[in-house]
Amino acid sequence: MTFPLITVGITCYNAADTIGRAICSAIAQDWPNTEIIIVDDCSSDNSVSVVQEVIKDIPHARLICHEQNKKPSGARNTIIAHSKGEYIAFFDDDDESLPNRLSEQYSCLTEYQKKTGHANVVCYASGVRHYSNGYKKPLLAVGSNGECPKGAQIIDYLLFYQKDPDVFYGSGTPSCSLFIPSELIRSVNGFDESFVRVEDVDLAVRLGLVDTHFIGTQNEAFVQYASSGHDKTPEKNLQAELRLAEKYKDYLLGVSRYYYASHWPYVRYYHFTRQYCKLFGTLAGLFVRYPWPIMRHFCTTAPRRFFHERRMRKM
Repeated sequence: MTFPLITVGITCYNAADTIGRAICSAIAQDWPNTEIIIVDDCSSDNSVSVVQEVIKDIPHARLICHEQNKKPSGARNTIIAHSKGEYIAFFDDDDESLPNRLSEQYSCLTEYQKKTGHANVVCYASGVRHYSNGYKKPLLAVGSNGECPKGAQIIDYLLFYQKDPDVFYGSGTPSCSLFIPSELIRSVNGFDESFVRVEDVDLAVRLGLVDTHFIGTQNEAFVQYASSGHDKTPEKNLQAELRLAEKYKDYLLGVSRYYYASHWPYVRYYHFTRQYCKLFGTLAGLFVRYPWPIMRHFCTTAPRRFFHERRMRKM
């Protein structure tokens, strides 16, 4: 068996307390042919010294330091630009990947390609999210349990929550669990650096536009530790989601879903900021235009969100 080179890409920003754990999980991978690229995105803490200490005796690991902060998209694009691997796996600086993550994702992706003959395939890892109160949320990967979304199926799900009942969409398309052929991610020009949030959604939409299939591992392969940050505010999310709708306005107009995609983000924003009158007013406007899709969307996601938030608050 040949073992193609896999690049493990880890972005780092003010993660001195967690970056060592993430790097150690990359070093511990059971795949025998890897390079590890850590990009420090102009941290103001001692992340750089921590990284240097962890990798000082690791010849296949290297650190690249940004002189200016370029946000997650820019840091990941630096990884892509410097990668020599046939595949790239992205790890987050506060997550921990299990030793078999790369081998499982490689096997999953290549076996699917052999079975289907389809060239454009990406693979996401299943995992679990840990909260500080002990609550653990399973993160089942897209396409890991049943039929995987293909092309427009992922676009319609991500932009306006249209779901094919036979398709398993799992936990969406987070970059922290992505395993992708280098040639494929370069062909769609990597990450859009104008996005501070939902850059992973934007990438998945562009991959969908080139008829990519989205598959996932069934076994848990990484642990995500819930965190907050200045880029994770409701306002930042709203701005990014509205920009996403504008970027794909022509596509959305073509399927008569532009109003949906450009107004549903306000439902989420008003929920998180507890502006319930505005929330139900926006829902009413959406319901008039798309009665059954909105009813399905709300009835599917609202109860799940309610119980999820209860578990997060429970001590």
